[in-house]
Amino acid sequence: MLKNDLFLRALNGETVKRPPVWLMRQAGRYLPEFMAIREKYDFFTRCQTPELASEITVQPIRRYGMDAAILFSDILVIPQAMNIEVEMKPNFGPWLPNPIRSQQDVDNTIVPNIHETLGYVMDAIKMTKEKLNDEIPLIGFAGSPWTILCYAVQGQGSKNFDKAKGFCFTKPKAAHEMLQKITDTTILYLKEKVKAGCDVVQIFDSWGGMLSPTDYQEFSWKYIDQIVEALADDAKVIVFAKGCWYALNEMSKSRASALGVDWTCSARNARYLSGGNITLQGNFDPSRLLSPPEDIKRMVTQMIREFGKDRYVVNLGHGILPNIPLENVSAFIDAVKEHND
Repeated sequence: MLKNDLFLRALNGETVKRPPVWLMRQAGRYLPEFMAIREKYDFFTRCQTPELASEITVQPIRRYGMDAAILFSDILVIPQAMNIEVEMKPNFGPWLPNPIRSQQDVDNTIVPNIHETLGYVMDAIKMTKEKLNDEIPLIGFAGSPWTILCYAVQGQGSKNFDKAKGFCFTKPKAAHEMLQKITDTTILYLKEKVKAGCDVVQIFDSWGGMLSPTDYQEFSWKYIDQIVEALADDAKVIVFAKGCWYALNEMSKSRASALGVDWTCSARNARYLSGGNITLQGNFDPSRLLSPPEDIKRMVTQMIREFGKDRYVVNLGHGILPNIPLENVSAFIDAVKEHND
């Protein structure tokens, strides 16, 4: 039995004294204790070593006491498991030396045995659950099929993912086949994460906003919705699609427990577009954590008033930046914990 189930109650739509708070990318790069580990081990070693992944997961909880932990991992462990080589280059980011560009490339990918390829993630979950000792819920996550396809086809990060979009528009059959393989893998993966102990799963559609509303329905949302449907009976599912405010209404009709909102959409518009009956999560501009602590506290209080304390999870509108002062994160978390309307 969880000692602090505020996050789960907010996802259920229950009345709460204050909204719960956690931060996207809270396990990681802004923390000195994380940097100490990063000095010793490369990126995928940290992901693939359960002792390291679980330690990194609980570091921010020890320091700040968020209402949920999110497992330290990466969305690109999925393509790795699907027989696609993925490297993480220092000061560059993801690098896929053999990107998916043809039907043959799609045929060469697999829907893997999750325990054989990603068993280390399940081990990390079990270790993390022991460290958390039923204090707070644990979130597992995956990238959306579209976002994974972006990296798999582009071969690296991009400002516009032109090659990924070009692949979808010139080879739609191969693209949809690839998207379905990623979807099938992701469903198997997230189901195992829940069995291993995750209370909640979040789907990150980081590059959904690259698509027009029509293309979003075809190449992203219909695959995310498959994942939501497959997981909804097993765990709470949050969908965060950056830059996709136009899809909030459609998303709100799914079985998702909550929808993430980025900082370009106001609380009022997000409530209106989502119909007002689903929990929303967000949407503080990550760069705003560079503001003075007293300003952060004031803005967080205002944000809670605009969203309302119920059916709401306080978070950022995207991942925390590496250059955020530790006391500013404290100001953010404390403002939520001290909130009392």
